Amino acid sequence: MQFPGRRKKLIGSSQNDLYDHCLQFYGQPPLENISLAEFETFAVERLKLLKTVENIGVSYVKNSDQYSKKLEAEFSSLNFPLKTELGDRKVQGGISEYEKRRKDHISHFILRLAYCQTEDLRRWFIQQEMDLFRYRFGELTPKHKTDFLHKNNLKYETVSAEEKTSLKDKLITSSYGLSGITVEEYDFYKVPFQDALDLVRTRKVYLLAGNAYIPHHEIVTIVLNDFRTRLSKALAMTARSLPVVQSDERLQPLLSHLSHAYVGQDYSIQKNIGKISLEQIDALSGKSFPLCMRHLHKALRENHHLRHGGRMQYGLFLKGIGLTLEQALQFWRSEFVKGKVDADKILELVKGMHYQLACQKYFELTHNVEDAGFSLNHPNQYFTESQKLLGGGREIKKEVDMSQQSQEDPASVTRPSQANSKQAHEEMGDLDSFFQDE
Repeated sequence: MQFPGRRKKLIGSSQNDLYDHCLQFYGQPPLENISLAEFETFAVERLKLLKTVENIGVSYVKNSDQYSKKLEAEFSSLNFPLKTELGDRKVQGGISEYEKRRKDHISHFILRLAYCQTEDLRRWFIQQEMDLFRYRFGELTPKHKTDFLHKNNLKYETVSAEEKTSLKDKLITSSYGLSGITVEEYDFYKVPFQDALDLVRTRKVYLLAGNAYIPHHEIVTIVLNDFRTRLSKALAMTARSLPVVQSDERLQPLLSHLSHAYVGQDYSIQKNIGKISLEQIDALSGKSFPLCMRHLHKALRENHHLRHGGRMQYGLFLKGIGLTLEQALQFWRSEFVKGKVDADKILELVKGMHYQLACQKYFELTHNVEDAGFSLNHPNQYFTESQKLLGGGREIKKEVDMSQQSQEDPASVTRPSQANSKQAHEEMGDLDSFFQDE
């Protein structure tokens, strides 16, 4: 597809000029042709990045060492630019720095199309992009920060050495983490106080004659306010142009799907068939089922019945962890000892509607680990990681012979295919016919 705009301008300028810095305000939309496959890939990978930013931001103190290490690992795995020089376009992991910056640029504008549609979507998108921008700006060297400010015409008045000397004691008292030595070394910027309200509110800057004196390491707050204002206006403009984009039958389904897409591993393909037996389910539910599946298991044991939605969810979960269709049919007809569940620990995260993070915190508490080292996105992922941990890294013992194992499909995709979805519903049809809602 082609993003609307004046393509001649791009052709007449150097592509290096467009991506000559690893950080952007995303002021100029992309003007090149890309395939639908690349369109979807870029969108999904940026969505993964933003959701990771959200999860890590709740799990760790922002800008802490742990927070930075987690995000740096994600940038590396998803191939987004961080602080590498464009230089001679050194290739890392098969992807050049130029291609990383190109993906960063295009993917941002694609998600603008998907997340401009409602106020809630816009609010979420702005918050995650701001957290992402803050982290990336903080990772820049002082030289690259200055280059970024100049490139985007963010010209703040630099406080002279004489004025710094005259205000030295007051700057030290009012600015966090500064001493007499660092005041001499640091650049200070003088900006109208209304542009630095966050810093004024937290009493991190010195105020004089309507101006805030901002040390260089706090300038990110001012830049971030500018970024938020620009992005908010851009999303409003994008929303007004959305009907034109939605008229394209190729893009409309993709954009509608992105705003509520699951971007984790696909567990609909049954690779673990026969790995567990019916006798193991009660024991596994107590130590390796996430709370959502444990609740369904308990309800089934107590009431011997689940409504349609519960049957579909729990049935597909059991299939994903290795129960065959024949075993599943037998399971739904059987009666076992009632299960027990302890739901007292997850509560503050649930109140904040961070359900996946609450599930991850529950995993860490029940498995006695301080940091799981991964983000939970799926009930079957919870089960798999639990079994790895409880088994010392070993998988569940398989109960099928090698001939059956060889027939399994080892493929894994990020989105269930239509054939897989149809197969899942057909298999679950037998279960529905047995347990019909009264």
